[in-house]
Amino acid sequence: MSQSNFNEAARAAYGVQDYSPKTRIEGVEIHELRRFNDDGGSMTELGRLDDGSLQALEGFDVRQINYSVMDPLAIKAFHLHRRQTDVWFVPPSDKILLCLGDVRAGSATEGQVDRLVLGDGRSFQVRIPPGVAHGCKNLRPDRDSQILYFVDVQFSTDEDCDEGRLPWDHFGAEIWDVERG
Repeated sequence: MSQSNFNEAARAAYGVQDYSPKTRIEGVEIHELRRFNDDGGSMTELGRLDDGSLQALEGFDVRQINYSVMDPLAIKAFHLHRRQTDVWFVPPSDKILLCLGDVRAGSATEGQVDRLVLGDGRSFQVRIPPGVAHGCKNLRPDRDSQILYFVDVQFSTDEDCDEGRLPWDHFGAEIWDVERG
């Protein structure tokens, strides 16, 4: 097999994509869900509950279930919680970019930023622990995308409110860009 010699500009810019498994932010769990298909459609089991606890995610007690719809290409920037854990699910027909940033002081992964594509033909639940900032972008340019999420703290707007915000570009504006290459 012959090998091609690149010109100087291509040699200087050439790189190999890293396909090795990435280290996840401490406490973030990704649980693949089983999808059942037949000639009439499909069904995905989101969870089995034992007294409010999701069997697949040990120690997570469901206190509220939420449904969110995102407009095409919309960004819902970073929010985070001191006490609340989120478990997210995006239907396989939709496509959401989930951006996570560990802002927990002293965490083994403090400062780490992860990007995950949810939906896009696959079924996953993602567990997001307290102190991990999270935001998302609908990657569909022509239609809404949906998120179903379970939380272990009921939402409150009073002094007990557990939801705080970070600026949309806290981890850099480029985090929302589709990676090219």
